[in-house]
Amino acid sequence: MKLTQIASSLALAGTMTFAGSLAAEELLADFHVEMNGGCESCHVNDGVPSEDFVVENEQCASCHGAADELEGEHHAIHAEVLMCSDCHNPHELNVGQKPSCDNCHDDGRSAP
Repeated sequence: MKLTQIASSLALAGTMTFAGSLAAEELLADFHVEMNGGCESCHVNDGVPSEDFVVENEQCASCHGAADELEGEHHAIHAEVLMCSDCHNPHELNVGQKPSCDNCHDDGRSAP
């Protein structure tokens, strides 16, 4: 099932890239709602956010993989200290937008 979700994501990402600027202005949350059929795909308690976001971040890992398994050393370094949404807030970032690191780091770095 995970491979099917990945294949669907890649196919949809290709479509979104082709669509151009419209895709870049779509929030990640809206993209996930369209792709997975509702807020419940991340907020499993009838679409209501949990208080600590642990459940939502487990949903991230169930589709995308655990942080220490993802590409880029920045994921592995932060795997035990941050949750996915600490950097990739789906209600603030647009599709294709890279997170800023300056919320925690003041040396001008950005996500690769």
